[in-house]
This record gives sequence, structure tokens and C-alpha cells, in this order.
Amino acid sequence: MCLAIPARIEELTTPGNAIVNLGGVRKEISLALVDDAAIGEYVIVHVGYALQKVDEQEAIRTLEMFAEMGQLDELHAELNGTVS
Repeated sequence: MCLAIPARIEELTTPGNAIVNLGGVRKEISLALVDDAAIGEYVIVHVGYALQKVDEQEAIRTLEMFAEMGQLDELHAELNGTVS
């Protein structure tokens, strides 16, 4: 299953890229589709690209819903390449 999920930007790396925290998993993504993203902001991430910025409260609410549905473990496995 592929989902777009909120992630917090933790570090800006090479121009146009960032390290984000996706529910405890750190991953480098592209910021090519998002203007002026900064450390501490949340973005919606899908297949390695930030699609848009999202409000922190909305991001947290969405992550809590994924956790309630038991989907965070599946997302972690997918992000780590352990789901076929």
C-alpha cells in the first residue's frame, strides 16, 4: 500500500533535499515540489517527494489516526523496504 503521510523536516541536506522523520523513521526526500520548506515544518510525503506543506496540528492528528488504525508499523516496514 502506498500512502502520502506527514513527516517533520529534521535536516536540510543537499539543495532540494531533506531528512524527514516519518513516525520515527528518518529518510531523505526531495523538496523539489515544495517552496521554502524549513527545518521543523511538516510536509506530506509520497514515494520520496514532499508534495506540500501541512500544518503541524493537522500532521499530528493524521499520524495519530494512522497509529490508531495500526498502520504505522506497516508504514515503517514499507519505508524500510521490507514489504513486498
